[in-house]
Amino acid sequence: MTKWWSVLITVAVLAAVKIWNPDPLQSLRYIQYDYFQQNQEQVQVDDIVLVNIDEKAIQREGQYPWPRDIVAKYIEQGPPNSLYVLNMIYSEPDRFGGDPQLQAAMANKAVVLSSAPTTQLSDGVGTFVGVATLGKEPKGWLYEYPGLLYPIDDLSSYAYGVGATSSRGDVPTGVVRRAPLVIRANGVQYPQLALDVLRVYTGEPSYSIKAGDNGVEWVRIGRLDPITTDSYSNVPIAFWNQFKSQSILDPLPDGKILIFGVTAEGYANPVSTPMGAVYPHAVQAHLVQTLVSGVQIVEPDWSAVAELGLLVILCLGMLVVVYTLPTTLSGIVGVLLLGASAGVSYYFWQSLIFVDATFSFFGSLIVFAQSSFNKYFQTYKLKEQIKKQFGTYLSPDMVQKLQDDPSLLKLGGDRKEMTFLFTDIMGFTPVSEVFKNNDDPEGLVELINTYLDKMTKIILANGGTIDKYMGDCIMAFWNAPLDCPEHAALAIKSAIEIEAATIELNKQFEEQELGLPPINVGTGVNTGTCIVGNMGSETRFDYSVVGDAVNLAARLEATAGRGDYKQWKVIVSEYTKECAELYTAVNPKSLSFNYEKIDSILVKGKSEPITIYFPKNL
Repeated sequence: MTKWWSVLITVAVLAAVKIWNPDPLQSLRYIQYDYFQQNQEQVQVDDIVLVNIDEKAIQREGQYPWPRDIVAKYIEQGPPNSLYVLNMIYSEPDRFGGDPQLQAAMANKAVVLSSAPTTQLSDGVGTFVGVATLGKEPKGWLYEYPGLLYPIDDLSSYAYGVGATSSRGDVPTGVVRRAPLVIRANGVQYPQLALDVLRVYTGEPSYSIKAGDNGVEWVRIGRLDPITTDSYSNVPIAFWNQFKSQSILDPLPDGKILIFGVTAEGYANPVSTPMGAVYPHAVQAHLVQTLVSGVQIVEPDWSAVAELGLLVILCLGMLVVVYTLPTTLSGIVGVLLLGASAGVSYYFWQSLIFVDATFSFFGSLIVFAQSSFNKYFQTYKLKEQIKKQFGTYLSPDMVQKLQDDPSLLKLGGDRKEMTFLFTDIMGFTPVSEVFKNNDDPEGLVELINTYLDKMTKIILANGGTIDKYMGDCIMAFWNAPLDCPEHAALAIKSAIEIEAATIELNKQFEEQELGLPPINVGTGVNTGTCIVGNMGSETRFDYSVVGDAVNLAARLEATAGRGDYKQWKVIVSEYTKECAELYTAVNPKSLSFNYEKIDSILVKGKSEPITIYFPKNL
């Protein structure tokens, strides 16, 4: 599974996961959403003030919850033109009898009270403002609760408004990022506390809600602009507001929305938000400001399709980049593509449209890693194949060049001008008989290996390729698989060095007193056009050459050092001589030789005589 198409399977799996959208993927999505909220420019809000019942207040007034006459005292002392929002539930009469005092305080101030939907009760209904429903009945889409903790009538009847403090943490993180503007409790619709605060703040008498086949579409306060919601009447909360926060003991400002809440340790549980843990009345403050300012974070219906398209495009882009570009360049372009995914999301967020790019980012990173591994593994296998195929026939430097740039090797067969060398031990039978008479076949094998090893090193050192060993015969060629412009001269040089090495071997064997007859080697060299590439069957093949020029080199080897040409152990063809001289003429510093013309001979398979030469070093 390391082929390029295996990456397409990964892309398909990633796309399927995106469509499935499991909880872990949602958590990943929320990471980016929260990051955007946290890095949004902070807005200083002057019209909303958080009024805290803190440790200092409890230290002065006593344990909490307070008798309601204490709360009444601070409302009475407060300025006349502020809107007092009490984020506390007064669903039971005050056991200390403080309700009349609070009622009296509310009679002179604009107060909005809180209610709380509950799943633990199946009763509780309070008064509620008029609501106009447009389109279809939203009943099946609104969050439904069996019961409601509503302020007692003695207090609610004096309130300018009553709203439900309802918010739900997103699954699976439990972080509050949105809140419903309307809920149903015990079969009755109730506005969110922040929504009723907005209604009272703007002086509107009622609100309206519009629903369609896909749920709630918008909620509207009086004649204000509609507030777009999701199907369940949820609106995303903008948490980048900064409010003045003060103790209830401090003088309260006039003309503000004052949202009261408990911050004393152990009395209220903070709520998780994108900005961290905040107290419940602070969440309401952010929601009120979101509604007042008209800021709307939008997650449009088309975002899911856009995110899926972005994922597929980036992943396919990574696949193309890795397989078509060099490693370094593919890494650079890959980083740019990853940056593009974040850039797309950031671009939309400038208009407060949330399009998630996290899964596209990580998905394309996975595709990049898989594609890179596949390419590396295939390259590694190709290098190993080259090493296996040419490791014993080419010098290590030439093998390394092929591994570094496999494009230098064109498999399958190429027409090319090359130079061929055949070298063989003449009169090998007397040599083998010495070892036979001494019952030493191992010695014969050692001698052949010594000879082949020495001659092979000469050929490889001169850039030649060993085609094959045929007993004591070596076949080699130049100018493939790597180009070698000086192929004729290097083959001639190898032939001369083989003859010199044979003389040294004879001295060595003589010193070892093996009783061997002198070893004579005949070498033939020819240049011409042939077909070079993989030869053989589908299951077994060799990198080799085929052509008339190869056969002629073999004929010259069979002629060298034998019969009438016994004194010429190395024979090269006229065309090889001309090729070497032509290269020397263009490159004066290259190899050059003296040549002795031997004869013009007619070899088997040729109708015209071949002029042959004996080369010598200058």
